[in-house]
Amino acid sequence: MSERIVKPVVNPEGDGTLINVTPESAGWEYVGFQVAKLAEGETLTRESGDQELCVVLLSGFANVSTREHTWDNIGKRMSVFEKIPPYSVYVSTSDQVQITARTELEIAICVAPGKGTYQARLIAPEDVGVEARGYGNLERQIHNILPEQKEADSLLVVEVFTPDGHWSSYPPHKHDRDALPDESLLEETYYFRVQPEQGFAIQRIYTDDRSVDETLAVKNGEVVLVPDGYHPVGAPPGYEVYYLNVMAGPTRTWKFHNDPDHEWLMKK
Repeated sequence: MSERIVKPVVNPEGDGTLINVTPESAGWEYVGFQVAKLAEGETLTRESGDQELCVVLLSGFANVSTREHTWDNIGKRMSVFEKIPPYSVYVSTSDQVQITARTELEIAICVAPGKGTYQARLIAPEDVGVEARGYGNLERQIHNILPEQKEADSLLVVEVFTPDGHWSSYPPHKHDRDALPDESLLEETYYFRVQPEQGFAIQRIYTDDRSVDETLAVKNGEVVLVPDGYHPVGAPPGYEVYYLNVMAGPTRTWKFHNDPDHEWLMKK
């Protein structure tokens, strides 16, 4: 199995954590990512320390609180494939977040270095920008949860829904050079869900010199690490593919570089 794929593993501490990516485990500097599933009534607590967090309610309802704020009974969807924008909570540095499940609950915790610039806040569904991107079988639905136009120190967070037989993160693009204004260096995680669950997504990751050139079959509930390279995603016929992207780097801006061999697709 590729070292770029992180499979879900039940946390022996029993706090519901299935995925735990840290900069140390990923071998990079900026992005951390967790997924947890809680039964009704269960509570998960996280300290932010010197990081900022974005807690995304993937499915289910919850009470969420920080040291100074409480949001009760938030949530709007019981499956990501309802394609409704989620509720999320932004958490600043030196804070604590507590999530109590009101129903069966799946959450993602997106992590990156923080400076304490912004206060904790609720990101409601109406605060999420929804757009269709691409055309034909390159078309996909985007939920901009925490884009660069919204307040955060490091984090960029977005959901993508790729219909069956379609491609996304396409034409292939990359963002692995700190070469602004042309390209920004952003580490990235992809958290995949597939419907029906026995399906898979295809993700190719490759660099210009082909020192990296992998094609991955990614299963439901797995995470792919993208420190560098182009990284398009394909949804096989019959299977819808969802992924949650988390990005962070030295500068909070998304400036990508298309593979020159495929950039002609942007001009159709």
